[in-house]
Amino acid sequence: MMWLMATSMMWLTACHKNKIAKNTKQVIVDSVAVTEPDSKKYSIAVAEVVEPVKINEVAFDYLTAKSKVSFESDKQNFDNTNVNIRMKKDSLIWISVTGVGFEVARGLITPDSIVFMDKFHKQYFVFTYEQLSKKYNFELNFALLQSVIVGNLPFPAQPGDRFTKQDNFFVLSQDKGRIGVNNYVAEDNKKLTKLNARENGTNNTFALEYTDFRSINDLLFPFTSLVMLNVKSLQDGKPANTKITLKHSRVDIQAESPGFPFSVPSGYTRKL
Repeated sequence: MMWLMATSMMWLTACHKNKIAKNTKQVIVDSVAVTEPDSKKYSIAVAEVVEPVKINEVAFDYLTAKSKVSFESDKQNFDNTNVNIRMKKDSLIWISVTGVGFEVARGLITPDSIVFMDKFHKQYFVFTYEQLSKKYNFELNFALLQSVIVGNLPFPAQPGDRFTKQDNFFVLSQDKGRIGVNNYVAEDNKKLTKLNARENGTNNTFALEYTDFRSINDLLFPFTSLVMLNVKSLQDGKPANTKITLKHSRVDIQAESPGFPFSVPSGYTRKL
């Protein structure tokens, strides 16, 4: 079910648009748009706009990790599944799932597709992002999953994005259409620490938290990622909750390719 983990994690498309009530007008306070009722003659600054912040991100060509994944949903649960991850930046994510002393599954994620091989049942699955996006009603892509795994922003800051200061965080707000994201960057280390997202019109929500930051090649890397996805089922409209925990025990950033061996044996059956 590693492809489902990828699907859930790649739902990161960005932040909630604030709506302005009728019979109000906008005023600007310290470059922040707020609302002022027609019958009132005062204004309140709702946030402190700040200059763009340089976020501390992980730069790499190749990366390997030994990890454990826990998955909890309304229909399926598993704890502390052993996973080996290999990555080539912007190109490949290779995943090997191991049981008691042997490999049970292998996956290869590219910018075009996700291929997952179930070695125990001798089956394999091939998904395009368009298929998964339609099936789960989310806009999915390779860059989102890559960013979630390494702790970088799902979407790089662009002109027009807004930084505000809230408590001990710089908050980068990004608008990506019907869905948006608030990225919370810690003031002390400038690392993305959490992310909250909401889909306009559905109240589908996504939350991401990074913890246990450690130094890897003088770069701070989150060794624990928690993903929480709460959406309405496309079939019956009922809430469907998913929780994914990814814990790394070792992470290495490499200059040379670690290799990405992947081939589906001829005797395997393709499943839809």
